[in-house]
Amino acid sequence: MYGYGGGYGGGYGGGSSFVLIVVLFVLLIIVGVSFMS
Repeated sequence: MYGYGGGYGGGYGGGSSFVLIVVLFVLLIIVGVSFMS
C-alpha cells in the first residue's frame, strides 16, 4: 500500500511507469487464465 501510494503519487515520471507495465501484465495474465478456464 505504502509503496503504491508513493510510486503513483510521487514518481509518476520515473518508476511508476514500470509499475503500470507490471500491473497491466498481471491483469492480462488474470484475463487470459479466466478465459482459458
